[in-house]
Amino acid sequence: MRFRLAISVCLLIAPLFGQERVDPRNMHERVWAVVPLVGSGSAQDPIRPKYSPLHPSPGTSPSTQGIIGFTMVLSDDGKHALVQFVALNRSAFKELFEDKSPEVKFFEKGKAKREDVENEFRNYKKDFDFEQMGVTLP
Repeated sequence: MRFRLAISVCLLIAPLFGQERVDPRNMHERVWAVVPLVGSGSAQDPIRPKYSPLHPSPGTSPSTQGIIGFTMVLSDDGKHALVQFVALNRSAFKELFEDKSPEVKFFEKGKAKREDVENEFRNYKKDFDFEQMGVTLP
């Protein structure tokens, strides 16, 4: 009887040890985009990729609504940013998805092929390396 109980417990617990953690670079919703730079360059309006969030005011916690993080690589012409945006849910990218201007191109992670994104980004940055685009969040 005890032997059967011990075996049963082992069989129930064993799968828990086999689960691997998700790579933080694959957590949350992610979109790669080519966007123009915006902002006047002042402290209140820094130059940044279009759709990127501003830093919160001192003493204010960052919002978890909308885009919660991004990383960018400046294009060779200095007028565009190659960006990876991160959000907790897809609806945070609504404005980006609705932008039909020719300066904005986007690719959803999990739907677009990495090669397609790399080819598009290399139109803007000849020596583009995808390893530069890692955004991890807690």
